[in-house]
This record gives sequence, C-alpha cells and structure tokens, in this order.
Amino acid sequence: MNEEIASIEPFAEWIHIDVMDGHFVPNLTIGAPVLKDLKTNLFKDAHLMVSNPEDLIEDFAKAGADAITIHAEIDGDVPTILKKIRELGCQAGISIKPKTEVSTIKELLPLVDLVLVMSVEPGFGGQEFMESSLPKIRELREQNPDLEIAIDGGINAETAKRAVEAGASVLVAGSYIFRSDDREIAIQNLRNSS
Repeated sequence: MNEEIASIEPFAEWIHIDVMDGHFVPNLTIGAPVLKDLKTNLFKDAHLMVSNPEDLIEDFAKAGADAITIHAEIDGDVPTILKKIRELGCQAGISIKPKTEVSTIKELLPLVDLVLVMSVEPGFGGQEFMESSLPKIRELREQNPDLEIAIDGGINAETAKRAVEAGASVLVAGSYIFRSDDREIAIQNLRNSS
C-alpha cells in the first residue's frame, strides 16, 4: 500500500481510506493498524463504513487519521460520535448513501468539517456514477457556501467536471487513478475539472 500511495503522493492532496466491517457494507477492509503503518504526508481521511464507529474512532485518531468520516445511516448516537471525533483532534465528516436525503443531516452540519456524498452504493469499487448525487451536492453548496463537500464513487474526468460544477470541493477517485496507465495524468485530468 505504501508503494501505491507513494506513486500518487507528489500529485494528490488527500488519501481517502475506506474502512469496511462486513456488516454496514458487505466487504471487509483495513483497520487502524494498517493506517498507522502508512508512510505518507498526505491528509488522511478515514471513511468508516462500519456499524459501530464509536468503538473505532479513538484507534483511528491514534493511528494518524486527520479526518474521520462516519455514516448518517448508522444506529448509533451520531452527534455524540461527531463531537468525540473533534475532541480527538480530527476533522469530523458525515457521509450519506445514495438513497439518503440531505435533510437527514441538516441538524448535524454544525458538528462536521466535511460532508461526503456517496455517488455509488458504498462497499464496492468500480461502480457506475449515480447522477442522483449531483442535486444533493447543489443543495448542500447552496445552503453551506464554505462547507467542504466530497463526492465518492464513479469519479473520472467526465463525472468530476459535473460534480465540481454542482459544488463538490473534494473528489474521491480510486479506480480511475489506480487503474490508470499514468496516475499523474489521471489526477491532472481531475484537477482540470475544477
């Protein structure tokens, strides 16, 4: 993983780390010990696609996460978890799945530093971009001009342009970059979208 990250580090600003528990989403991925061993100066955004983020946030903060993003759809006490993330010295993020409306998180916005709009169903890479994410980004941007708004899923040079036009300020792209023959050009293509 460190070799893969090193290949993009000169060109990227963030590394987005998808954490999956096999419950909230079907797949299972890395945990805090892997994050701790990442050798990078990039901003590390840990996206916890897990059912119980309250049990994991302290470990991720200690492992070096700069931001921890949880999902609005969990059963836990989301406001308390977001406050705890900030208390641990990390930026707090809230993510919404494609079927979740922006109104669901309206009361949480004062507690977050970023909103992550999923433009695919979370849990699997390489999915098609869902156009239904764009009105959500527009709504968020119109109501919150200074909010960091990220979009994740199916991002490539074409979809990035539409996302930025809608108001996204952070583009999360995995397959498009890491499956590219030239990662620097892939990242530059995304930058040219803005």
